[in-house]
Amino acid sequence: MAREHGAMAMKNQYDVAIIGGGHNGLVAAAYLARAGLDVGVLEARPVVGGAAVTEEFHPGFRNSLAAYTVSLLDPRVIADLGLADHGLRIVERRMSNFLPLDDGRALEMGGDPANTRRSIAQFSNTDADQLTAYGAMLDGVVAELRALVHETPPNLGGGWRDALKALALGNRLRRLGLARQRDLMDLFAKSAGDMLDSWFESAPLKAALGFDGIVGSYASPYTPGTAYVLLHHVFGEVNGKPGAWGHAIGGMGAITQAMAKAATAAGADIITAAPVREIVTSAGRASGVVLADGRRVSARAVAGNVHPKRLLGEMLDPALLDADLKRRLAGYRSGSGVVRMNVALSELPRFTARPAAGDHLTSGIIIAPSLDYMDRAYGDARRAGWSAAPIVEMLIPSTLDDSLAPPGQHVASLFAQAFDPELKALGGGASWDDHRDSVADLIIDTVDAHAPNFKASVLARRVLTPLDLERELGLIGGDIFHGQLTPDQLFSARPLLGHGAYRMPVKGLYLCGSGAHPGGGVSGLPGRNAAREMIRDFRWRRA
Repeated sequence: MAREHGAMAMKNQYDVAIIGGGHNGLVAAAYLARAGLDVGVLEARPVVGGAAVTEEFHPGFRNSLAAYTVSLLDPRVIADLGLADHGLRIVERRMSNFLPLDDGRALEMGGDPANTRRSIAQFSNTDADQLTAYGAMLDGVVAELRALVHETPPNLGGGWRDALKALALGNRLRRLGLARQRDLMDLFAKSAGDMLDSWFESAPLKAALGFDGIVGSYASPYTPGTAYVLLHHVFGEVNGKPGAWGHAIGGMGAITQAMAKAATAAGADIITAAPVREIVTSAGRASGVVLADGRRVSARAVAGNVHPKRLLGEMLDPALLDADLKRRLAGYRSGSGVVRMNVALSELPRFTARPAAGDHLTSGIIIAPSLDYMDRAYGDARRAGWSAAPIVEMLIPSTLDDSLAPPGQHVASLFAQAFDPELKALGGGASWDDHRDSVADLIIDTVDAHAPNFKASVLARRVLTPLDLERELGLIGGDIFHGQLTPDQLFSARPLLGHGAYRMPVKGLYLCGSGAHPGGGVSGLPGRNAAREMIRDFRWRRA
């Protein structure tokens, strides 16, 4: 069995060298090693996991660093890699969402269906009746599209196999019927706001549903294409329950530690503190990598579990890319507008709308009362760098996992928007390093306005601005998805048309991270799908 090595212990040759030990790189490594290939994972940081790691950020307090909740993790990946056997345990939230309002009311969703209906009905009986039909519409679309996230997209300009695949996809969509085709058109072309406005009338319900349309996106809920981001987050499940959300016991790092164990059990080597500087090519083909310290690792293939702009724009010789591809790569949009913060708490927050402890504290707590509020937050960020009234989602994972904090105390994850990743409104030279503490104070004050004991309960905090997310985790523009999930950056066009099948412009070079289909979130599917294509290519060459 292979070991997880330190930076000094590393072979000089592998069948596949994987750049980046985030969750997709670990998944790809496990599948490749199970297929009999010699695999080395090269991770820049001293710990594997990428954005899905658990860290102690204050003595006795641990939490997930960036990724912070579970739903999209694919059940096939869990089963194939035996992640449960490697220690992974996921528990479901007891309530999906809690949205407190300034007037003392609150919207509660998930958990008890009768409670959800009553909660919506306090704002609109019509919406309470309509929610079932809306859910059925989403479930119907997801049922039709779920298979696509496991498939390799047809590659534009590819051979006859890609043409047949595109034809089969077209036939599949034609068989859906006119009503379902209209639903698909709405979800791929409309904004989340426009679509929700056509279904519902109450602002709190539209806000609770619409948050998934902008989460991780630097956009307004009325930006065309955000309806797909909403759909993207409906693909998931927890412990066999579609659409559910949960927490990994031990934090998100428990997922990647289980993946690392699966990969090493299959024979892969994982080398930490090994940042890759460049990709080596020979006769126009990827043949290895050079580390930052000058060491060279040869490989028959190289897979990048890094942002596409880093893989192609920073690590690869630019002479190997044509002018059109360089121009389009430069235009690949990446930026989440997110500030991510962990806080250590002396006590649970007591919301004005629900002062007592309850299931709502296990949920995703959304502070954004309406789509208009979200739209203003985005507009303010464009005009001033960030919104004076930010959008905040807070989770308190220690309500479900008491291993994360000392007895009687808690940790909370704060995921806040909208913040301009580039601070364009502040002019050249502006840096998030100069504004980190002020925006962190603003986010805490925003929560405190709804839970007046919150600010006083904060013992410590760990703040990641868009710049920090880029520097520490390689997320360009702080983009948690490795590129925005817009219609022109999805499926065969992710990351670029002509290279949507995980194979990059240089032979032997693959993309296995979230910049490939089906996109961001801790799903493991880009890694699984890319590994499948690499295995096919190796077998074809051997034959």
